[in-house]
Amino acid sequence: MATLPKRIVCAGAIAACALLVTLSGCNQAQETGGTAPAKTIGAEVDDSVITTKVRSALMADENVKSLDIKVKTNKGEVMLSGFADNQSQIDRGVAVAKGIEGVKNVDNKLTLKEGKQTVGNKIDDSVITTQVKAAMLADPLMKSLDVSVTTRKGEVQLSGFVDNVTQLTRAVEVAKGVDGVVNVDSRMSLKK
Repeated sequence: MATLPKRIVCAGAIAACALLVTLSGCNQAQETGGTAPAKTIGAEVDDSVITTKVRSALMADENVKSLDIKVKTNKGEVMLSGFADNQSQIDRGVAVAKGIEGVKNVDNKLTLKEGKQTVGNKIDDSVITTQVKAAMLADPLMKSLDVSVTTRKGEVQLSGFVDNVTQLTRAVEVAKGVDGVVNVDSRMSLKK
């Protein structure tokens, strides 16, 4: 087996040390001008795993099985939002989420569906949801994928976690500016 020249080994060791120093800085939450403390890479991964487990459990549960329920996780706090058919579906959804390993708290922001929705409403709502998401991504204050958008009969429900009150207010303004939006229901929370 051939050995590498000392220069290459030293360069590799220096690069590895630099990477470790950079990554170790990610583990320190820093307060920045009224925004939430920075989230560590490990916390991001943990939250993604929790979100996936909750979504899977909700889809697998015979009493819930709904694509209208959105799941967001921030530091172990799970937010359920969107629309449910009845109160028992909401209660069961919360219970299922609480039963997932790593879930510290469940913030229930689910709303009951009101009345029948026509095919036309569903199409219009899909277009509105897409336009609101696009407007948020294009907005320099938002540029956030942490906000879930759900629309039912022109009513836009915003949920998820934002960094500060400015983003919370701006998200509502952006959504209200989209054609077809009848009302905006903000169910967002600030990151801790």
